[in-house]
Amino acid sequence: MAERTDGTRVAPLRRLWRYGAPYRRRTWWATTHSVLNKLFDLAPPLLIGLAVDVVANDGDATLDRIGFTTQRSQIVGIALLTFFVWAFESLFQYLHQVAWRNLAQDLQHDLRLDAYANVQSLEHAWFQERATGDLMAVLNDDVNQLERFLDIGANEIIQVLTTVLAVGAIFFWLDPSVAMLAIAPMPLILWGSFWFQRRLEPRYEAVRNQAGFLNGQLANNLLGISTVQSFTAEDREAARIAGESDRYRQANRSAITLSSAFTPLIRMAILIGFTGTMVWGGFEAIEDATGGSGSLTVGQYSVLLFLSQRLLWPLTRLGETFDQYQRAMASTNRILDVVDTQPTITSGTTRLTLEPGAGAVTFEHVTFAYEAGSRAAVDGVSLTLEAGRTTAVVGPTGSGKSTLMRLLLRFYDPDEGRVCIEGHDVRDLDLGDLRRLTGLVSQDVYLFHGTVRENIAYGRPEASLEDVVAAATVAEIHDFVQTLPQGYDTVVGERGQKLSGGQRQRLSIARAVLKDPVVLLLDEATSAVDNETEAAIQRSLERISAGRTTLVVAHRLSTVRNADVIHVLEAGRIVESGTHDELVSREGAYASLWAVQTGAAVRHEPRRRNESSVRRTPPS
Repeated sequence: MAERTDGTRVAPLRRLWRYGAPYRRRTWWATTHSVLNKLFDLAPPLLIGLAVDVVANDGDATLDRIGFTTQRSQIVGIALLTFFVWAFESLFQYLHQVAWRNLAQDLQHDLRLDAYANVQSLEHAWFQERATGDLMAVLNDDVNQLERFLDIGANEIIQVLTTVLAVGAIFFWLDPSVAMLAIAPMPLILWGSFWFQRRLEPRYEAVRNQAGFLNGQLANNLLGISTVQSFTAEDREAARIAGESDRYRQANRSAITLSSAFTPLIRMAILIGFTGTMVWGGFEAIEDATGGSGSLTVGQYSVLLFLSQRLLWPLTRLGETFDQYQRAMASTNRILDVVDTQPTITSGTTRLTLEPGAGAVTFEHVTFAYEAGSRAAVDGVSLTLEAGRTTAVVGPTGSGKSTLMRLLLRFYDPDEGRVCIEGHDVRDLDLGDLRRLTGLVSQDVYLFHGTVRENIAYGRPEASLEDVVAAATVAEIHDFVQTLPQGYDTVVGERGQKLSGGQRQRLSIARAVLKDPVVLLLDEATSAVDNETEAAIQRSLERISAGRTTLVVAHRLSTVRNADVIHVLEAGRIVESGTHDELVSREGAYASLWAVQTGAAVRHEPRRRNESSVRRTPPS
């Protein structure tokens, strides 16, 4: 949120003007076309009045002086001038529409890209506070709302202002007394416009925020549709959506009730100015026609009546225009709040390139909690991942195993201590270099809606088909891909829905193989597959981790038996370290986990009948 030093929020229009600095020249260019279009649009009533005076007064002296000496020639001259006026009015209408619409398209394009680019740079903690659907609403609905205003509303506001200034000048030139009557409602109209604007702003901000909540709930339900259906929760979720949709409807209704009152009230104010012009101007024209002291000719009176409508009636559309404006400004705040959000995790300046087999990683007295004041996920952890060797971290759920990987990847930064690669604090490293050196195979595999080849080559888009096939072969997925209808060009569906869990996991492994990272991170890579698939995946992982610095996080201890060193985490602290055989022989925490998983810890204790209630009398 953009705020001044005194804590007050910067107006959204000012924020947009600052952001759109590269577009200011184009904005002035579009504004110039809008102004010229309106000036040529206001010219025909003047020509009509002139024609009336030519007919009623046996010609016009000004036209006579420039060579049009007869009434017929003067009418023909006015007609020719009218033709050119309409032609220029049409030309500038075309130009301002093209200018504003292209400006709207380019600005919304840049806003969406800048907002998305900034979102990608933000730390994971920021996403924990934002619903995906709300972000989608910002990147789509709010950007489109601003685009709609720039398409139409901006031009309308400029043309209304041009009309007020131009027509007001003409009125004062023709008859100041009538002009005063015509503009009498203007202060009331302007005051009313600003009054409504101030009260509409928070209402439309509530509308846009509620739209984000609704989108968030819809996205949440659609992503979890399998869970919804399996728990027969369709009616409950439909009711939840109905509640969010109703709150959105009520927020809109509150804004609509106020904005709809604007036009009728402004129309009554306009009626005062129009009837005043009609009556007082008519009296002046009658006086002039009867040889009195009237200051208006019949033609000039006609001009005033025509221009009164041109001046006042467009103001009735201000309600709709301000409605568009307030919606657009509410959206502008939401968009620029995302654009202006500063990441707390920023890239370092040290560049790092490592050869295969290197990449020693150290955690030095690392402490980290996901939220201030909460229990530390890792607490004073110190461990070393030796270069070219496999290190495993095991422990119960919530012990902090996956947190170590997130700290190494700089999804988060430690509260205390530091994480280093080859002696370099990861906070000092170029973020791109750090993540290019590492490859993650997660238990939660995410595949994009695209082909098998595109998903495997995600880390190396330029990779040849031969390289992709080689990576798939190592991951033992090549034979399966060959059975697909289009082979490597088969579309896997959103999140890889057309594939089984094991197939998605093997594609994820192939993706890591093709990336060929110096440091390989395996986060519960076999947790959601059957034993046969686990064995195949384990073979793949052993091949790709050979001679590579590897960190394995696992629940299944069978997957880490061959690790060079195993660390046991409990409540964020390392309680044991050693090889598999060493840890089993110590009969500590690791041995207990191993016994549970192998079944050795399960004992059948026969139940003793009435054991808890029978009291035995000790022998005397």
